[in-house]
Parts: sequence; structure tokens; C-alpha cells
Amino acid sequence: MSEILETTFWGNTVGRWATAVGIAIVVYAALWLLVRVGVRRLSTLSARTKTEIDDLVAELLVKTRTSVLLVVAVYAGTLSLSLPPRLQSGFRHAAFIAAALQIGIWLSAALLMTLERYRKKVISEDPGSATGLNAIGYIGRVIIWVIVLLLVADNIGVDVTALVASLGIGGIAVALAMQSILGDIFASLSIIFDKPFLIGDFLRVGDYTGSVENIGIKTTRLRSSSGEQLVFSNSDLLGSRIQNYGRMYERRAAFTVGVTYDTPREQLARIPAMLRESIEAEEGVRFDRAHFKEYGAYSLNVEAVYWVLSPEYARYMDIQERINLEIHRRFEEEGIEFAFPTQVVYVNPAQGGSEALAG
Repeated sequence: MSEILETTFWGNTVGRWATAVGIAIVVYAALWLLVRVGVRRLSTLSARTKTEIDDLVAELLVKTRTSVLLVVAVYAGTLSLSLPPRLQSGFRHAAFIAAALQIGIWLSAALLMTLERYRKKVISEDPGSATGLNAIGYIGRVIIWVIVLLLVADNIGVDVTALVASLGIGGIAVALAMQSILGDIFASLSIIFDKPFLIGDFLRVGDYTGSVENIGIKTTRLRSSSGEQLVFSNSDLLGSRIQNYGRMYERRAAFTVGVTYDTPREQLARIPAMLRESIEAEEGVRFDRAHFKEYGAYSLNVEAVYWVLSPEYARYMDIQERINLEIHRRFEEEGIEFAFPTQVVYVNPAQGGSEALAG
């Protein structure tokens, strides 16, 4: 038996190979048990406490890859062997790469979990935070993995300084070739952080109207009143004049009533008061003013202004309809006639005199 253990195989005795395999198995089993026990204990603890740290750690441990544990265990086993420098260096690099990738997975998962918990807390108060947090999560993960890849490249002997310099020069060329795309990306960041509108807001952009459905990295999508989806590039959207009806707290209504020139002056003087009474009879309305405004082409015009204390368009139209009907009723009672376009033609007969024809 001792002769077998002393047999040399690839520069190491069978006994040393057995020891290395035993160490690898023990290390792997220990790491695997540590992860499993940690997840179980932290899950039990999280059910008893209000803090979210133990929940986060437990969820991160679940993200541990068994392949990473295996690579680390194999590297631990090779430390007891006498291997060629290049082979030993290869095992060391493999263990470092595995550990770096696992750390990247943990950091990326921790960032997403933290942002998701924060989003659930603030989404009811600020719907726009969802898009902002998604962008932050995307940028954060890119930064994490760029750092991990640079560390891995440096570990395997790549000149990171030269690599970063070459990437910088290449990045300038790519930026020049992708100006419009990068412009949309930076515009999306402006929308996210400046928040000129949020998901759910109703916008007018030029001749188009619709409610915001999605704010993406390159485009923003609106659902129009007629049902189709409107897609705007973020840079074009920010370069436009936007009317955001979602930020409206109340609606202003102004209308003009025209009565005939035959209306007596006493009745004309009472019309502003009638309009005021008709408006103030409605709930959720703030009267502003009512005046005999002007002498029109075919009518005496009285203007009234009021505010509906709600941004809802349907409520605004319901109130306007009831006010119009009430004004019509009051005018009927008072015998006041609404004006409509008329023309008066004066004809001079050939025999002299004059005669007026109205039409």
C-alpha cells in the first residue's frame, strides 16, 4: 500500500494527489454547507426581525454559483501539490476569475434588490421613480461588470492602462458615429432626473396628444386618445414644447354669450349677474369674472370666466354643459334672444326713397 502511495504521478506522489483531492472535497463541502446553513439561518432570522439586511444577505447567498465553489475548492487542493509554475498560475488565475465573477454577481444582485425595495416604497408617491431607478440599475450594473472585467484582465496579465487608453480612443470614434443614439440616451437621463413628465401624464406634443406609457433609454411611448401608440425619440421630445395636462390642478373656462342688438340696456346690464349666478350654482367651481365685453359684428358679447377645481376633462365638460343649460333657461325666462349671424341690405329704389331688406 505504501508503495502505491509513494508512486510518482505528474511530479507528485499518489498520496499527495489523494491529499489534494481530499482537501478539495472538504473545502467544497464546507463552502456548500456554509452557504446552505447561512441561507436557512438568515431566512429564519428575517422572519423575526424588521430589518432588511438579513433578507438581502440571504438572497445574495442564494445567488452563489456552485461552479465557483468547485473552482475555489480545486485551487485549494492544488496548493498541496508541486506543480509547474505555469500550471499553478493557471489554477490561481481560474480561482481569481471565478471569485471576481461571483463578487460581480453579488454586487449586481445587491444593487437590483436595493433599488427594487426602494421602488416599492416610493412608487405610490412618485411613479416616475420606476423609470429613474431602472436607468440607475442599468448604469450601475454596467459599471460593476466593467470593473470586474478590468480586474480579470489585469490578473491574467493584460496591460489595463493601454486597454483603457485604446477604449477611450475607440469610444470617441463610436460616440461620433452614434451621436443621435447617445443624444437620446442623455435626453432620457434628463427626463428621468428633471421629471418634466411621469408615466401616466397626459401630454400634448405639437399636434399629438396621449398619455405616457413608457419612458425608455432611447424613446418615450404615448398612447393617443384614439388608441394608437405614439413613439418619440427622447431628444426630439425634449426639443419640443410639451403641454403636460397631468400637472394640471384645475381647469380654466372662458366663454362668450352673444345677444341681439335689440336687447334693452336694462336686460343687458343684468346678463353678467345671470352668468355669475349660473356658474356659482355649481359645486367645485370658482367664479372669476363676467363683463359686457364688446360690440360684435352682429351681437352684443358678454364674456364670463370661471375655474373648475378638478383636472378631469369629463367633469369639466359636465359642469360646462349644466352651466350652458342654466343660462339658456334664464334667458328664456327673461325673454333675451341669442344672436346669430345676420345681414342687412339697404336698397335704393329707382323712383327714390330707400327700403331695407334684412336677411
